[in-house]
Amino acid sequence: MGAVGSSRVMCDNVPGLVSRQRQLCQRHPEAMRSIGLGVAEWTAECQHQFRQHRWNCNTLHRDRSLFGRVLLRSSRESAFVYAISSAGVVFAITRACSQGELKSCSCDPKKKGSAKDNKGHFDWGGCSDNVDYGVKFARAFVDAKERKGKDARALMNLHNNRAGRKAVKRFLKQECKCHGVSGSCTLRTCWLAMADFRKTGDYLWRKYNGAIQVVMNQDGTGFTVANKRFKKPTKNDLVYFESSPDYCIRDRDVGSLGTAGRVCNQTSRGMDSCEVMCCGRGYDTSRISRMTKCECKFHWCCAVRCQDCLEVVDVHTCKAPKSAGWIART
Repeated sequence: MGAVGSSRVMCDNVPGLVSRQRQLCQRHPEAMRSIGLGVAEWTAECQHQFRQHRWNCNTLHRDRSLFGRVLLRSSRESAFVYAISSAGVVFAITRACSQGELKSCSCDPKKKGSAKDNKGHFDWGGCSDNVDYGVKFARAFVDAKERKGKDARALMNLHNNRAGRKAVKRFLKQECKCHGVSGSCTLRTCWLAMADFRKTGDYLWRKYNGAIQVVMNQDGTGFTVANKRFKKPTKNDLVYFESSPDYCIRDRDVGSLGTAGRVCNQTSRGMDSCEVMCCGRGYDTSRISRMTKCECKFHWCCAVRCQDCLEVVDVHTCKAPKSAGWIART
């Protein structure tokens, strides 16, 4: 089987793609492999950001949509997932371009010749991350599913997809290397590089906390704020329509796995506290032993040597509700 045939088979076996996405997959099979690696990266980032919350960006391995029915609700959690996944595609594709893994792109071709900044003149060199290509590809691929039906939810998803793409571009930074006698900076070579994906995740997390609830305007072409006391959302803000469930108990209809068995922090007053995490159901405490590094000493030069110590700690986990099964709707 030729390369075209094998890419068609691969793309036909990816669940949930619309026809436009399948076409892009067949045309750029190597890009799909990069996106596949990126999925693990942005999923891990989502789980990092929500690690202390009742909904912790948990994935459902048996569900085609990765996050199950959570994404069916137009909540702020959905807004974050759409934004971080769109950002993840930009990041994965841009990185693959710079590493020479894609035939359709390379380093940013616009970063050539000489330029000037507040430190003086410099020459563009090295490999500038081609984030414009990453944004363009992500817009074509990710937004294709939404453009099929221009309903209210599609407009919400498109808005949050764009916010995610813009977040990656926001943290593009200029890096330089000095040339000259004895390391002097008489000549500089510079390039543009994406920041670590954690910066994008932290930024979108702040946007999640400040997400704006909206309703469709009368002609169905855009949004207006649900609460007139809040400002109109910008292109960088996340938007949502529906309030979130509390995620306290297992509820198949909203995709909630509940918090039974989740570890909580007995001394915290935040979202990870046992009172908040366990939704007032109480918690169990177990005492466990674990090995930790202790009595660490710095040795010249340049090592840190530690002892292995046995530590006994209390671990607190949320109690299950009296009815621990899935909620059944009638």
